[in-house]
Amino acid sequence: MTTTPDQAVHHDGPHCQSCGMPVESGPYCQFCTDEQGNLQAFEERFERMVGWQARETPDAPREQIEAQTLAYMATMPAWHDHPDLLARTARG
Repeated sequence: MTTTPDQAVHHDGPHCQSCGMPVESGPYCQFCTDEQGNLQAFEERFERMVGWQARETPDAPREQIEAQTLAYMATMPAWHDHPDLLARTARG
């Protein structure tokens, strides 16, 4: 979530509207969907993205990781106007 343009892997195809990962087809990647192919609930996706960021930056405080994750999710089509994201960012 703190990937710089120099670190980004360029992919010309479609990207997941939830996390930005490359996808072969459909709006979401396999990591952002449930068994039926539906987008995971906001809270589940948020916690999984926070967990991923925590593994990438283990020394960062959770509060910082959560703020970075919310900022990133706000740029993604699946979440940018989601009520849970808007409520969390209004508090911050």
